[in-house]
Amino acid sequence: MEENTQNPLGKSQDEKVEEQKKAVKKDAKGLFRSGSTFLKELLDFRHDTDRESTIELIKADIPFKGATAWILICSIFIASIGLNANSIPVVIGAMLISPLMGPILGIGMSIAVNDIDTLRKSLVNFTVMVVLSILTAWLFFFLFPLKVESSELLARTKPDIRDVLIAFFGGLALIIARTKKGTIASVIFGVAIATALMPPLCTVGFGLAVGKYEYALGAMFLFTINTIFIALATFIVLKLLRFPMLRYANSAKRKLIARLVSFTAVLVMIPAIYTFVITLNQSKMEGDYDRFIAEEIDENPDLYLRKPIPDYDKKTIKLFFDGEITEATKSDLENEILKYENISDFNLIIRGNKARGIDQISKANDRYIVELNRLETENEALLDKVEDLKIRLALIETQLAEAQKVIPIDILPYNNIAKDAKIRFPDLSLLGYGEVLQSNFLKVDTVKVIFPQWKFQVSDSLNDVRNKDLREWITGELKADTLLVQ
Repeated sequence: MEENTQNPLGKSQDEKVEEQKKAVKKDAKGLFRSGSTFLKELLDFRHDTDRESTIELIKADIPFKGATAWILICSIFIASIGLNANSIPVVIGAMLISPLMGPILGIGMSIAVNDIDTLRKSLVNFTVMVVLSILTAWLFFFLFPLKVESSELLARTKPDIRDVLIAFFGGLALIIARTKKGTIASVIFGVAIATALMPPLCTVGFGLAVGKYEYALGAMFLFTINTIFIALATFIVLKLLRFPMLRYANSAKRKLIARLVSFTAVLVMIPAIYTFVITLNQSKMEGDYDRFIAEEIDENPDLYLRKPIPDYDKKTIKLFFDGEITEATKSDLENEILKYENISDFNLIIRGNKARGIDQISKANDRYIVELNRLETENEALLDKVEDLKIRLALIETQLAEAQKVIPIDILPYNNIAKDAKIRFPDLSLLGYGEVLQSNFLKVDTVKVIFPQWKFQVSDSLNDVRNKDLREWITGELKADTLLVQ
């Protein structure tokens, strides 16, 4: 009976704890399932896919002739002008009208759905587009007299890991927008800007026109990166969405085409992976190199780096310093570079120049002397100006003191004049009087001024007449030489 009183349900404390644990686990599982369902509904876009329309739209953008060719030529000219002028808005405008994206999507789509005919058309049209774009850009930069190596042009000559990521995710956004029911134009325009297919081709033409083939190769590498990863993103998305594979009546032909498409897909994947690895390693090496220069050399006040030359292919870094570089300093730099993982195996080639160092110090000393003389001259001129201002200020204070010696109003016959003025000029409602300072920048005079206010407004000519009569009368009463009416 005592047990039932303490625990009416007949359960021990351990059983209660175990039941609570099970309840918590059940709630957690329910919460997890709810979260999973929410995320699935949020991120799943398969239900909103229009497969037939997507394939038709991509195929419609592949052909390259007539108006499309002229649009490409115009966009290349616009992009070349924008790059030459270093104008980002102009370059963006060229990218928006460029038709280059169509064949690239066609390549990715045809590989994904086993469509060898579309793949062949896409490759042919893409090749023609690229050749025509490079020729157009070359013609512009060859004929245009201003061949400026702008920052926008040079930015397309050295791709890095960020360009790979931009191309891949831009391609994902574009093909997802294409597969959605109803085209998302803003997304397509945004991807056209982000993937930046036009500027690299213009830079290739620039490099060929000015004879700097390393620029052309770097820009072509960037364009290749963009192309491969846009096509790869298209291939992946269409495979995930399970677009139907194209089937052929002839089984032998079907197998052959499937093998060719699979082989092409592997060929696309290999350079994509290789490009990603190469650009990733290049970016890591450049990052460590910049950190090494900034932390170990620029922050050292005893080192005067004149010119660094990194060679990532040969894994060498040449450092040319002004002044003599001791063996201890060389050893220290060689030890410090080991801290930077991606360039730790680079060979440091350090060159100093004692004569150059003395020459630099002498030139710096000469510059300091010239600067000191300039500052002393400016200081003397400023002191002269200060003295001149002091003299002018004293003169102005004297003139102001003289001007402030005004005859008090109460000794003037102002009250009588005001009463007589009211009688003589009935329209006068208010009459003010005062003395002001007036200067012609040679001397300062005190001038008497009256301020009449009339009851009724009249034309300017009549107003001038009554002001004139009032001034002449008061001038006679005050016996003033000069009297102004305001």
